[in-house]
Amino acid sequence: MKLLIVSGLSCSGKSIVLDTLEDCGYYCIDNLPSALLDTFVNQVMLSEKRTYVKTAIGIDARNKSTGLINFNEKLTAIRKLNIDCEIIYMQAEESVLIKRYSETRRRHPLSNDKILLTEAIHQEAKILSSVAECADIRIDTSRTSYHQLRELIKNQIDNRDERYLSLQFQSFGFKYGVPLDADFVFDARSLPNPYWIPHLRQLNGNDQGVIDFLQSKSYVTDLFEDIVYFIQRWTPRFKADNRSYLTVAIGCTGGQHRSVYLTNILADYFKNKTLNIILRHRELY
Repeated sequence: MKLLIVSGLSCSGKSIVLDTLEDCGYYCIDNLPSALLDTFVNQVMLSEKRTYVKTAIGIDARNKSTGLINFNEKLTAIRKLNIDCEIIYMQAEESVLIKRYSETRRRHPLSNDKILLTEAIHQEAKILSSVAECADIRIDTSRTSYHQLRELIKNQIDNRDERYLSLQFQSFGFKYGVPLDADFVFDARSLPNPYWIPHLRQLNGNDQGVIDFLQSKSYVTDLFEDIVYFIQRWTPRFKADNRSYLTVAIGCTGGQHRSVYLTNILADYFKNKTLNIILRHRELY
């Protein structure tokens, strides 16, 4: 039986995740009080009918801090019942959350006449800290659209082979911020930059001209081999720790040339291994 607990900051995309999981065949419940989590598992998921073999539950800050006390203990108890349980934690940069609230004109669930939006966001993160610490998958939606997030959830959750570790390679631009959900970050800014070659400037790492340019530079190959060695050495440790998902982020200045090229060849190198490979170029959308 599969149980996904979806939590995270308000306006970070939890509703989109639950809607997507529902489309994928999950029975979804939003804002279940965490105090009722073990009751739901015992009386519904483990009932004789076994109707809900794939369930997703949304837990957010409306539980308040008292509702999330001993969350880790509850999670441990659930996993002892032979239920495959994973935590998905959604997050985004504070400036992005503020902008989303401004655009939608929604009120933060913890804000009121005395608590401003920024303070409410900080309080929410503190309330959910016990959930965040248990997260198996962290997703940063700061620069992710509605359709991109749906595709991400389908690839990471619904389409993956659960026997294997899901390994996501993601390119990004440092000028736009480091992905908050990255487990490992590698910096490609020391490599020759195609941006300074006039006929390559408007291209990206998917284009043959950029590929040919970077393939001709020995430093690029050296960095690629170093990253491969690191992943090959340390990925087994994550598997041994029962991790189901790992994100490797490759960054350059704008996320258009060097990081895209490196991310592509890394994903291609590992795609025949016993891993679920996910490829994403954050700045190309």
